[in-house]
Amino acid sequence: MKIGITGASGFIGGYLIPRLRDAGHTCVAFSRHPERPVPGCAETRALEADGPPPDLRELEALVNLAGESIQGRWTDAKKKRIRASRIDLTQALVRALPGSEVRVLVSASATGYYGDRGAEVLPESAPRGAGFLADVSEDWENAARAAEAMGVRVALPRFGFVIAAKGGAMDKVRPLFRLGLGGRLGSGEQWMPWVHVDDVCGLTVHLLESETLHGPFNAVAPSPVTNAEFTRALAAVLQRPAFLPVPAFLLRLALGEMASLVLHSTRAAPDKTMESGYSFRHPRLGGALLA
Repeated sequence: MKIGITGASGFIGGYLIPRLRDAGHTCVAFSRHPERPVPGCAETRALEADGPPPDLRELEALVNLAGESIQGRWTDAKKKRIRASRIDLTQALVRALPGSEVRVLVSASATGYYGDRGAEVLPESAPRGAGFLADVSEDWENAARAAEAMGVRVALPRFGFVIAAKGGAMDKVRPLFRLGLGGRLGSGEQWMPWVHVDDVCGLTVHLLESETLHGPFNAVAPSPVTNAEFTRALAAVLQRPAFLPVPAFLLRLALGEMASLVLHSTRAAPDKTMESGYSFRHPRLGGALLA
């Protein structure tokens, strides 16, 4: 297939494009800077939420990964950018679909959809939760689902915390642990829905190529852990101590509302993902941290 990718130059895009090429697909990047080539992509086309309609000629599929990082203090301006970079951009893509040959849209979402739910097990059928990220995730998914009215199959991988050898949030976490400054966050009892980037890419390819799959799919490993368990596992892999817990009130003081990213408990379960026939490359945390 010839596949258009938004967010192609980002963290996940950098891992996904080689996987798609290895699977025999051709990648076309979409960017606010079409003059900048994206490694592994045959070309780069322009995409602005409030600009001209994106050029979808000859494309058979779209992977929508674009979105401003949710890291950083959530000021009103930051929240506005987070929403616009996801929802407005997705709406721009969907508006361009009539007359195109696109038949499948894989549009990213997040386990933030479920909100703070304690130890409740949350398969894809679980209702949405409360909070800013739940609101954004639901609106993001609804923007993508609008493509269904045009006969496009829409799959919505809900990404958890993504682990990779290089890139993403782990680039900020590992140095702290290597300095012996790692520790649980808050009580450490909150559940962390994690996934290795290999499985983010593998599931995305699976959703693109499996013609009957649609709707939400939890892109999380089948063995969830609490923050305390994650802390111990990472410390063991790096052979460093991790005895400096960070109290929840300090996180809220330092990060504001963004502290919910690390303090909320979301025990997402990939029930529908596994029923679809996808087999995780890294189902256990220890192996994922070493990969």
